Amino acid sequence: MKTLSLTARISLLFAVSASLVLLATGYFLTQGVETHFKEGDLHELNGKLELIQNLFKHTYTQAELNSLPQRLDDALVGHHGLAVAVTDATGNIWFATSGADFPRTLLQDCHIQPTVCTSGTLRQWKLAGVSYRGMAVLVAAGNGRSYTVAVALNIEHHDLFMNKFRSVLAIAIALAALATASLGWAVTRWGLSPLRQVTNMVGGISAEHLAERLPTTGLPAELKPLATAFNAMLARLDDSFRRLSAFSSDIAHELRTPISNLMTQTQVALSSARGNDEYKEILYSNLEEYERMAQMVGDMLYLAQADNGLLKPSLEEVNLANETQDLFDYFEAWAEERGVSLIQTGSATVRGDRMMLRRALSNLISNAIQHTLPGKTVQISMARHGGQTTVSIENPGTNIPAEHLPRLFDRFYRVDPSRQRKGDGAGLGLSIVKSIVDAHGGSITVMSADQMTRFQLTLPALEE
Repeated sequence: MKTLSLTARISLLFAVSASLVLLATGYFLTQGVETHFKEGDLHELNGKLELIQNLFKHTYTQAELNSLPQRLDDALVGHHGLAVAVTDATGNIWFATSGADFPRTLLQDCHIQPTVCTSGTLRQWKLAGVSYRGMAVLVAAGNGRSYTVAVALNIEHHDLFMNKFRSVLAIAIALAALATASLGWAVTRWGLSPLRQVTNMVGGISAEHLAERLPTTGLPAELKPLATAFNAMLARLDDSFRRLSAFSSDIAHELRTPISNLMTQTQVALSSARGNDEYKEILYSNLEEYERMAQMVGDMLYLAQADNGLLKPSLEEVNLANETQDLFDYFEAWAEERGVSLIQTGSATVRGDRMMLRRALSNLISNAIQHTLPGKTVQISMARHGGQTTVSIENPGTNIPAEHLPRLFDRFYRVDPSRQRKGDGAGLGLSIVKSIVDAHGGSITVMSADQMTRFQLTLPALEE
């Protein structure tokens, strides 16, 4: 089933809405005209009834009663379309104008049920194809006799007018609906032209032109949020593409060096005969490169799991102070070699994956030792604040420029690119830390000022 376009839908809604309004207007207009005719007919009929009642009221003698029909004829001269009939108490017609055609029930009800004729209720009927509107009342003559007087108007010209009026009104409503649909289509198409312009601009954006943005000035208010949201999406895509490109480049660079080393060392080993010790030395050297690549691949797989929500930490009670002390013992020799002291204060217990949290702390501590000047101290402090546990790792050293702080947790990102092959690792350690913290529902922040850099972990505290 083909879906209607937005222009067609709005045009159709315009036409339907206009038709409903016009139909309602036509209905009330028709009712108003009908009411006007009824009120006019009622006024005329009441006037004739008052005249006839007055003639009967002043009839006292038989002679006056015998002359009454002539007086009624004289009184009704010139009233075309008006019919009058008078019946006596026995129901016989006493007087009737030419063309008077009344239902027998209308002439008899007043004598059978006098109460129904006191108010002169307006009735409408159709006889021999002619429509009438009239009423009947019970009148008393001056001599005490009662008569039923029925008056009616031929309303055939009213019916013809109303039929023609309804036909013209129906045609007008149909034409108005068609005109409204056409105007609605034109106006909607014109009104949606900015949307088509935006669509054309969006269609021209490709992966090579992600830096382009939709203009937000001059757009209708309804499209500005759409353009703003689309521009924000383009910015995210542009940033993701740039990071992906840089990520791919970094991977190629990181893998190229150990592969190049392996190839060179292998070529040297094969260039001439060597002793067992020399081959062992080359193999040990190659092993280091293999371990470096294995570590890099393992870290990348770990981050890929984190990206796809596959890092599901097991929940157990973890004493962070004990884990930190164990790591101090592990890094003690390296710290002494660099002339760096390690201090831990406070304690904290959380619920999480012990090995994952230990890995995060290990990465942060090794990073702090590596960037601490000889003779200085790395300090780790732990505390609980309400429902949260904080772990701060501080190390004195050169300040990290503020523009680098937001990107420290990006993969392969280094503040000083020239140092990337001098034992700083592949640049994935902090990315792994952030993934672990995120998997535990926590957060990590970094600040660097006054020759001091602080990484702070915030994790949900263990419920007491």
